[in-house]
Amino acid sequence: MVAGPGPGAATGPAAAAAPGPAPVPAPPSGTRAVDPPAVLTAHGCWYPSADPTGDHVAFICDRAGVPQLWSGPAHGGEAHVLDADPDPVTEVSWSPDGRWIAYTSAPGGGEHTRVLVVRPDGTGRHVLAGAEPGASAHLGCWTRDGARLAVTVAQPSAVPGAHSGAGHLPQDADPAVPDGPTGAAWTERDGHATLLGPPGRTPGPAALVGRGSTLPQLTPASAAAAAPAGGADAGGGLAAYLLDPDGAQAPVLLYSEAGAASLRVCDIGAEGRFVLLRRGPRGRREALLLDRVAGRITLRLRAADGDPWIGRLSPDSRSLWLRSDADREFAALFRARLDEAGALEGLTVAAERAQTALDLLSLPDHGRWALLAWNVHGASELESVALPGTDADAAYGVGPHHRSALPHEVVTRMAPIGRGGLFAALSGSRRRPGIWEVTGDFGPVRTGWTARDEDAAPPGRTPVRPVPLRCRARDGLELGGWYYRAPERDPGRPGPCVIHLHGGPEEQERPVFSPLYHEILSRGMDVFAPDVRGSSGWGRSFVDADLGTGRFAAIQDVADCAGHVVALGYADPLRLAVMGRSYGGYLTMASLVWHPELFRTGVAVCGMSDLATFFAGTEPWIAQSAAHKYGHPDHDRDLLRALSPMHRIDQLSAPVLAIHGEHDTNVPPTESEQFVRAARERGVPAELLTLRNEGHEFLRADNRRLYRRAAAGWLEQHLVPQAPA
Repeated sequence: MVAGPGPGAATGPAAAAAPGPAPVPAPPSGTRAVDPPAVLTAHGCWYPSADPTGDHVAFICDRAGVPQLWSGPAHGGEAHVLDADPDPVTEVSWSPDGRWIAYTSAPGGGEHTRVLVVRPDGTGRHVLAGAEPGASAHLGCWTRDGARLAVTVAQPSAVPGAHSGAGHLPQDADPAVPDGPTGAAWTERDGHATLLGPPGRTPGPAALVGRGSTLPQLTPASAAAAAPAGGADAGGGLAAYLLDPDGAQAPVLLYSEAGAASLRVCDIGAEGRFVLLRRGPRGRREALLLDRVAGRITLRLRAADGDPWIGRLSPDSRSLWLRSDADREFAALFRARLDEAGALEGLTVAAERAQTALDLLSLPDHGRWALLAWNVHGASELESVALPGTDADAAYGVGPHHRSALPHEVVTRMAPIGRGGLFAALSGSRRRPGIWEVTGDFGPVRTGWTARDEDAAPPGRTPVRPVPLRCRARDGLELGGWYYRAPERDPGRPGPCVIHLHGGPEEQERPVFSPLYHEILSRGMDVFAPDVRGSSGWGRSFVDADLGTGRFAAIQDVADCAGHVVALGYADPLRLAVMGRSYGGYLTMASLVWHPELFRTGVAVCGMSDLATFFAGTEPWIAQSAAHKYGHPDHDRDLLRALSPMHRIDQLSAPVLAIHGEHDTNVPPTESEQFVRAARERGVPAELLTLRNEGHEFLRADNRRLYRRAAAGWLEQHLVPQAPA
């Protein structure tokens, strides 16, 4: 057990001024006795975490219309909801001693999250961190004995809705009202839609007052280990604590960093002395090993982007198993051999594959083997390997080098079972996310509370399986992606096609079930979902190919992908559209103003229209990470202006629909508002759909339905010829 403030925590007056999070009682919630009705047959289950015996699993499920915390038996039986609040749940972790289930939820559907715990029977629910206005918290790991939970807390910046900067609407602005017949149709659906009001409203003085664009400087890791959480400046900061869910012991500060881009506690050694941290912006993630006795960082290694759970310590803390792409194109499993003080003695590659990245890594507490999920051009291959330097024991049920034939294409999460095997969250192009148990013979078995494959789509609408597609950009760089052909389309006849762009930009297009795609396909339009430069899954050089001025080439990639499907005879060159979310929303706006002659219309979802106002309005840790990808808002001001769609708005000619969540603090909704307003001022048809009680991700079933129907309807209106009345 780790108790007391600990040698690695901050001390002195400064530390005393920064008390740790205090538990807050949670209001009554749904428990086993008041489970909500199972309203969705075609539901999804994901993010499993098993109890110590492996007999029960906690997971996230949207069976009641919103992602909530559920629990169910591994073998048969009915699952039950543990928290019936309408706040979406995003992460889950069952304590090693089995007494608590920790989870992260997003009040109001926004981006500011909080960490709660609840007992497996649904009692004792309370908020551990993130309850303060404007604060945010997310899960770290448990101590090996389950007595304490590591939590990262973001220092309060602006509360949701209080962000300001050039282009932001004043807080006392008139309520937005529907405009035109399209707006009336949306607002009549279920009351969740709000359209931007008529053009001509001028922002008041409050709209022009920004928080400044200067980013806080990173604190050197050696100094940050002892810096108090209160040392974070006005730009915000991140601090990691050890918290006692029983409330019997005071919080322990592990590490803090002013102006941090990310921070997560990934593992704590069995003795409680060494702590594995993941920090840094996208593209520059680092693994730090903190010695709490000496109060210093003993090891610093590059960590791979993607899944934040980058590795674990061996039971004796003499080896660190790490998912890293240090000095290589594709992430592999590394073994760092450590001396008694935690310093590096040697670094070797324990498992690797040519031209294939290690996507997910999970290790049981006993440390005898590792569970590996490899990313093979977007699909997953699952493997269990004995770890070098350990005596893998066949009595545990899964020995070295077992591979599983998966029933669906992608593994999104793995939860190991101490006795052997794991629970895997699987998703595929023709099924909704579900949880499968992989044991003994390594043959996956669907859990009883996971939806059946045949329930993935409404009757009569069979999901489409995509085909991989490769093409070359104009500078010779090879691009990949997946092509979905509309059902009953004559293969020899070109049709309307939507180029759909993922977010990140380091995300990757993967063959997972997309209700949005199938809504578009059902209306007679194809979908091509490419990985333009900057995407993950194709090596570090590909991820870095869009840095700085390379982003202009990424915008050209969109046009090259469209040209490729036209050249193949798949797409009609006169009926092309572009659509994307987050970074894909930015890229959609950019494509419409850089290639106005190419696309008939576009749908931009949660996209950045002006990188200067984005930096002024986003969360501090988002800005810190984004500066590495896009450029610094002060030092690279001219580049950011040149890359911003708002500064080419005079080139826009295609009708555009923008969609945004009202509580999005990653990309403030005003990014969409100002683009739509500017389009209308130039006479270009433009509409804005704002989804209530949503943030950067759309998590509620009714809003997701509204989103995909509005987007598909807009695309159909502009791409598919209408039969005469």
